[in-house]
Amino acid sequence: MARLDQVVFLKDAGIDLSSFETRCRWRRFDTDEILVDFDDVSTDVYFLTSGDVRILIRTQAGKEVILGEMRGGQMFGELAAIDGVSRSANVTALTRGEVCVMPAAVFREIVFAAPAIADRLLRLLTKRVRELNARLMEHAVLDLRHRLYSELLRLSVPRAGAPNERVVTPPPYHHVLAARIGCRREQVTREFTTMGQEALIERTRGALVIKRPDVFESRIAEAMREDAG
Repeated sequence: MARLDQVVFLKDAGIDLSSFETRCRWRRFDTDEILVDFDDVSTDVYFLTSGDVRILIRTQAGKEVILGEMRGGQMFGELAAIDGVSRSANVTALTRGEVCVMPAAVFREIVFAAPAIADRLLRLLTKRVRELNARLMEHAVLDLRHRLYSELLRLSVPRAGAPNERVVTPPPYHHVLAARIGCRREQVTREFTTMGQEALIERTRGALVIKRPDVFESRIAEAMREDAG
C-alpha cells in the first residue's frame, strides 16, 4: 500500500510524515461507490492515489449539479476538516481506485507543522474559489449556449499537432454537460447540432475536437460585454 510521502499534496512537506502513518487508513473503492455523501458528518480528508471521482452539489429543490471530476493526485474533504460543518457535496467513484483517508486532526497537525503544506492548501482553496466565482458569473450572465461554450473550453486541452484546436477526451455525454451547466439534455443536443453545422466541433474516435476555440472565446466575451452594457 502507498505511504504518506507518496501522496502528491504531501510530497516534500519538510517534516517527517512517518509519525502520522498509523493514524491514517488506506482503502480501495469500486466504480459507482459513494465516498462522501450530502450532509455526512464526517470530517476526514481524502487523498486520491488512483482512480477518478465526480463531485456533485444539490440545490434546495433537490436538483443535482456536477461541479467537476477529480483523479489520482487530487484531494477533497478539506473544508469539513477545517470548519467541521457537514458535507455540502456528494463524491462518487467513476472508476476503481484507492484513497488515503486522513482524520481532520491529523490533517490540521500537518498543515500547522509544515509551512509548505499550509501554502499549498491556501493556493488550492484560492484556486477553487476563483473557479467557483467564474462559474457563478457565467450562470448569472450567460445563456445556455454560452455556458456550454465555456464548459467545453474548461474541459478541453490543446490538441497535439493542431495548435489552434482543442480536444475533450473522452467526448462528454450530453446529460453530463447538462448537469454541469444547469439545463436539460435535449437542449445540449440541439446546441451540439448547431455547433456541428457551423463546423465549430468535430467528433473523432474517442474525442470531441473543438475546431474553433477562438470563436467560442470571442462569443463568450461579446456576451459578457452585452450584459455589462
